[in-house]
Amino acid sequence: MRVQLEEVHMHFLYDTTFVQRCPEAYERLLLDALRGDASLFTRSDEVEYSWRFITSVHEAWATLPPPTFPNYYPFSDGPDEANRLLDGTSARWRVLRDGAA
Repeated sequence: MRVQLEEVHMHFLYDTTFVQRCPEAYERLLLDALRGDASLFTRSDEVEYSWRFITSVHEAWATLPPPTFPNYYPFSDGPDEANRLLDGTSARWRVLRDGAA
């Protein structure tokens, strides 16, 4: 496989820009696995460390009371508490509905 760099415009189609078909992500992953190229795969020690880290966070959260935070209902403009985020600024939330609901 030969790497060749060339400039392309941001509005392009792979089929018309490149002569060779671009493999799908899973095709590339399977091909790398078959070739023994582990550069795109996570090492087992990295996975184990990640689980240790996440487990410690999960255990710490389990000792705390559940957080209270404002939720909003579907098709609403959000909780009133969201307006406090913009206090002191000239920014305003965009209205998501026309009020005719």
